[in-house]
Amino acid sequence: MTNDSAPAPLPEDWTRALAVVAHPDDLEFGASSAIARWTGQGKEVTELLVTRGEAGIDSLGPGECAPLRMAEQRASAAAVGAAGVEFLDFPDGTLEYGLPLRRALAEAIRRHRPEVVVSINFREHFAGGSGFNHADHRALGPALLDAVRDAANRWVFTEQLAEGREPWSGVRFVAFGASPLAGHYVELSGDDLAAGVASLEAHEVYLAGLDGFDQKSFLPRAAAAAGEWAGVPLATGFEVFQV
Repeated sequence: MTNDSAPAPLPEDWTRALAVVAHPDDLEFGASSAIARWTGQGKEVTELLVTRGEAGIDSLGPGECAPLRMAEQRASAAAVGAAGVEFLDFPDGTLEYGLPLRRALAEAIRRHRPEVVVSINFREHFAGGSGFNHADHRALGPALLDAVRDAANRWVFTEQLAEGREPWSGVRFVAFGASPLAGHYVELSGDDLAAGVASLEAHEVYLAGLDGFDQKSFLPRAAAAAGEWAGVPLATGFEVFQV
């Protein structure tokens, strides 16, 4: 499920993180259990959704779907103690790497000034090698890594300086959950996992459209498998890029 090197605990000597993903429900397939652990330690974690998830439910048109999925994400974030949820307005399903996306992400990083940035897998495949990752995820990951560097550079997106967004070079690392190249892990307690399950279940309408998916067993199975890899009872894995 991961790379071949011995896994290391994800550093937790920080106080503020920004969790950035493409869609409502993305964080909830593993990373939200770690968010529950961190907020339980008193850390501040804010969630930033690049789209509103309007193309995610076949039976609902975008105008009806977006408000519903935004509400589900807010409930999901509350279940793990996130400090807040913000939404950008990029189009769901057709996200593209480019300057508009990098600019918006850099602005958010300069505004929130996180020490850690969290996201989900942007590789072509997930752990286990099954399926092909969503185009939005594959576009967001590289843009997010570049935006961390952009946010630190005074001479990139200089118009943001006039808006009071000073450069921010305080991001220590970016951690991507559910990656097939994970080399770090976060140990989870039973309470962390239960909060993660609750955060996933908050996406009730979205999950109802996933035939045969059992949200009650998915995260416990994944946490047990990651724990076996990490040498602890329960865990979730991350691929980490140092900044």
